[in-house]
Amino acid sequence: MPTTYTPIATTTLTSPANTVTFSSISGSYTDLVIVMDATATTNFTNTKIVINSDTGTNYSWTNLKGDGSSASSARDSTTANLYLGLVNTGRGTYRFIFQNYSNATTYKTILSAGGLAGNRVEYGVGLWRNTAAITSIQIVQPADTFASGSTFTLYGVASAAVVSGAKATGGDTIATDGTYWYHAFRTSGTFTPSENLTADYLVVAGGAGGGWDAGGGGGAGGLRSQTSQSLSATAYSVTVGAGGAGSSIFANAGTNGSNSVFNALTSTGGGGGSGINGANGGSGGGSGRNTGSVGGISSPVTSPVQGFAGGNGNNAGAGGGGAGGAGSNSPSVQIGGAGGIGSSSFSSWGLTTGTGQNSSGTVYFAGGGGGGGNFAAGAAGGLGGGAAGGNNTVGANATANTGGGGAGAGGGMPAGPGGAGGSGIIIVRYPV
Repeated sequence: MPTTYTPIATTTLTSPANTVTFSSISGSYTDLVIVMDATATTNFTNTKIVINSDTGTNYSWTNLKGDGSSASSARDSTTANLYLGLVNTGRGTYRFIFQNYSNATTYKTILSAGGLAGNRVEYGVGLWRNTAAITSIQIVQPADTFASGSTFTLYGVASAAVVSGAKATGGDTIATDGTYWYHAFRTSGTFTPSENLTADYLVVAGGAGGGWDAGGGGGAGGLRSQTSQSLSATAYSVTVGAGGAGSSIFANAGTNGSNSVFNALTSTGGGGGSGINGANGGSGGGSGRNTGSVGGISSPVTSPVQGFAGGNGNNAGAGGGGAGGAGSNSPSVQIGGAGGIGSSSFSSWGLTTGTGQNSSGTVYFAGGGGGGGNFAAGAAGGLGGGAAGGNNTVGANATANTGGGGAGAGGGMPAGPGGAGGSGIIIVRYPV
């Protein structure tokens, strides 16, 4: 399929600098490309790439190079950045390709090709082991500086069909399955049809945070949808709810997720998991080890019901409720309860847009967080981004843009919070 390159930003250095940063990158393209035409000030040095300011050992890379008379290779599997090229006092020209960069369910692959003055040619491939969408990229010269006059240009790459065939603008991903156009919003924005449309839409709220110290899992964000809605050629505000923070106080529930809203349809944020009673929300939070009741479902002004109840604790945390099922009770005095399963009713939407949690070809949204164990195993999170409960550890965070619930922290541990809930998502579709 033909593609289009759209210039997003260009930096030309007017004085030496060791870092060039592209930030607040839109998620509305298929891939990103950076073209670097740079010179080092004094040395022949490596060029590094850091994604989303992540300096943990979450990168792997392999590099091949030759100069016409010899060839060599290098690699590293646990490094704090990507090495994908050299710059010297002559000139280095490289192209870095960030594939499927806005997908929130897969690790990110980066390709590089380029060379130096003096017949040196290099090719590389890198992996960033993180499922987050790429929103910022730093190009770093750690042992020197890029010289004045060095130029860096960021391009967005999109399908030509997406650019020319869609009947609306807006969204972090625009895709088609041949029957519908889909606009997926991972962040708040504006949906603007270029003509009157009949649209369906899915609105998932932010998931809740988990409880602390054998705490319950956070409830998933509420999930609602509408079909065959008339939208006119005007701008519609899109609000994607954030995930709630995990609790670090035994008696307090994790923070509820925030609501998501599109065209007067509101989905309610998930209810927080707790060390005592889970909170109400779009799906209820799981209760913790000192509890006598089950986290419940709220009764929002709008209907139908948006999710299920959290489970009941039993000296360990219960699972938070999901959009497809209730959270499980803690099965014993030490083992946490599993998070409620999310909804698979919108699997085709997730497959087309690369959103939600893909499990063997079926995509789920809004799974509940797993309950924390008490000196024993935590429990699985619900399919749909719910995080697995802790075992003498802090609770894990839910997957972003699924509406999943955060995990309950394990018992018998130093102070540490439950996991944060996953942010929500809104997807609008209409016929091609």
